[in-house]
Amino acid sequence: MKFVVGSGSCGIAAGADRIFTLLNQEINENNLKASLEITGCIGTCYLEPILEVYSENNAMKRFTKVTEESLLEIISQAKEGTLFSEDNANDLVSEQLGHQDRIVLRNCGVINPESIDDYLTIGGYQSIEACLREKTPQEVIEEVKIAGLRGRGGAGFPTWFKWNAALKSAGSVKYMVCNADEGDPGAFMDRSVLEGDPHSLIEGMMIAGFAIGARKGIVYVRAEYPLAIVRLEKAIAQAKERHILGKNIFGLDGVDFDLSIKTGAGAFVCGEETALIASLEGERGMPRLKPPFPAEKGYFDHPTNINNVETLANVPWIMSNGGAAFAARGAEKSAGTKVFALTGKIQNGGLVEIPMGMTLREVIFGVGGGIKNGKKFKAVQLGGPSGGCIPEELLDTPVTYEDINKTGAIVGSGGMVVMDEDTCMVEMARFFLDFTCKESCGKCTYCRIGTRRMLEILERITKGDGKPEDIPLLEELSYKIKEGAMCGLGQTAPNPVLTTLKYFRHEYEEHINEKKCSAGTCHELISYRILEDKCIGCTVCAKVCPTNAIAGERKSPHVIDQDACIKCGQCYEKCNFNAIVKL
Repeated sequence: MKFVVGSGSCGIAAGADRIFTLLNQEINENNLKASLEITGCIGTCYLEPILEVYSENNAMKRFTKVTEESLLEIISQAKEGTLFSEDNANDLVSEQLGHQDRIVLRNCGVINPESIDDYLTIGGYQSIEACLREKTPQEVIEEVKIAGLRGRGGAGFPTWFKWNAALKSAGSVKYMVCNADEGDPGAFMDRSVLEGDPHSLIEGMMIAGFAIGARKGIVYVRAEYPLAIVRLEKAIAQAKERHILGKNIFGLDGVDFDLSIKTGAGAFVCGEETALIASLEGERGMPRLKPPFPAEKGYFDHPTNINNVETLANVPWIMSNGGAAFAARGAEKSAGTKVFALTGKIQNGGLVEIPMGMTLREVIFGVGGGIKNGKKFKAVQLGGPSGGCIPEELLDTPVTYEDINKTGAIVGSGGMVVMDEDTCMVEMARFFLDFTCKESCGKCTYCRIGTRRMLEILERITKGDGKPEDIPLLEELSYKIKEGAMCGLGQTAPNPVLTTLKYFRHEYEEHINEKKCSAGTCHELISYRILEDKCIGCTVCAKVCPTNAIAGERKSPHVIDQDACIKCGQCYEKCNFNAIVKL
């Protein structure tokens, strides 16, 4: 018998470490003939902690939302031999995975990420060995071209083109860099791959390094991903022990490839490749003008190629199965699959991998299970702070680079934040602009000052101090920043504002003209009232009010003093008779 505990960051946050410790203790104390292993996140984060139990004949029983109490029952059934007497009824994990097409996440939640033997058993490192022994760099690039693989970091640039440019650049020293500086709010695709299948990234980097002629690779990963860093470090050490990394790899004389990790300080702007290179060199992460492009003059002026984690994790699969097999998935100009982090007001929050071309409606309501608590869908934010908000009437938009761009949003790295009827779109625009404003490196005036002026206007509107002329001013600033900013961060920063103005302009007008926030989100624009015909005078609201703003006799209707009310909402949440309304 084998027990496997899901131990990605989401599982650990839900208590997987405690489950692992107790399980190990129970196995030892009861002398159970069982092994205990870990695996990465399988994607269904809302069901964590997840425990899988395998019988001697490899039958599997899966348990979700495991608690210490339910674990003891599982152990009891294991001792009695009744654990596998019933099948996996209501297996929500398998049901959700059935909607997906997993290439990048093919091994996440399946193998032990800290075991190179697990990776080798499923055919790991066979693709790079075959490339080294049987193919030329140009043949590898051609296979990636046939696949139609585009950069999954946000821009969707053809991967083969970047590789080809680096291959043709003059220079005996070249670098292959992986961008694992995932900075979008609500995005955790790269982190899950690093935690759940680090060897797949290593193999993808090795293939890319071979294709461009690089003997050195660097993974630039954000310091806020400690578990991902630990597992990647272990994977690199294991690969070196097996002579898969280092000198004369796979026993081939003169064939070298080494890999190191650089931890970044978490600056969002370092997602831009020239800013990332500056940070690698020990400088402040600030973009520079192009050309020259990194393929010509990158890390310490050497030809450098940069791809993100998800892009590279596709590569071993492409080389094993052929570019045509990858191109057959997805849409014509957007081949393959895409990983998305479904977050926000979604029923089944977590990580999903779907074929490109699936509609937003299918992703959110099919794979994601729809909106939490029976609420109404309002919008989905796609592409993070650089993206935009897509309304309900565009839910049948296919998830392709071209179709999403037409809405004013972008596919981006894969953050998909779902919003319900209780979301204020003006506040949402303010939130994302606040993020990009703080993350601006300050190098160019349009981004440094322009985003600050836009944020000031949005803050004014959400506080009830907006003016009718603020709307055209926001639009004017947005377009000028897009035209004048030097890098992608500044050029895309206005997108959340432009899309909310395009699809939810009435909310801006309501905030400005009526001094009202229908979603009840903007603190300065809401008030609480007690309905006299519903209040029974139970005094619960008065007891929880921190400013004693509620007065009234017991068993008589109460009243809220609007001048003393700080709008904390405690009374609204505690009232059991729906006698308090938020206006």
